[in-house]
Amino acid sequence: MNYEAIAEWSQVASAVLFLAVLVWMWFKFIQPAVLAAQAAQNARVNEAERHRDEAKAALEGLHGEIGLAQQDALAIKDRIAAFAAAEREAILREAREAGERALRDAEGELARARAAARVQLRDELVEKALGLARETAARRMDDAADKKLSSSFVQSLERSGG
Repeated sequence: MNYEAIAEWSQVASAVLFLAVLVWMWFKFIQPAVLAAQAAQNARVNEAERHRDEAKAALEGLHGEIGLAQQDALAIKDRIAAFAAAEREAILREAREAGERALRDAEGELARARAAARVQLRDELVEKALGLARETAARRMDDAADKKLSSSFVQSLERSGG
């Protein structure tokens, strides 16, 4: 027997057996661990992609809501401007009407004041004229003229009424 050949074949057999144990360990322990790590990493990547897609969708939704909010803000601004213009016109109209009423009232008051002033002036003129006439009559009248005037008044009464 050739010990060298046995030693060589022993080396070959141990190498084959070592490789078989390595392959068996690879398939039994290492490959499942690698596949599990790969699956976990793929799951994390898929989760991250899902979060990214959800964030993109949420961002697009928010952009849409921002657009709607801007449109609402413009509509509100337009409504406020229209309301302010209508309020301004209403206030101006009310102020104009109140001013016109006050002017008409003042014109009426002025007319009444003028009429009252005319009456007062006429009364004063009549009083002064009567006072002046009395003074003039008192200066011009003497007893003879008074008797003559009284008798002529009595005669006119007798003729008219009887």
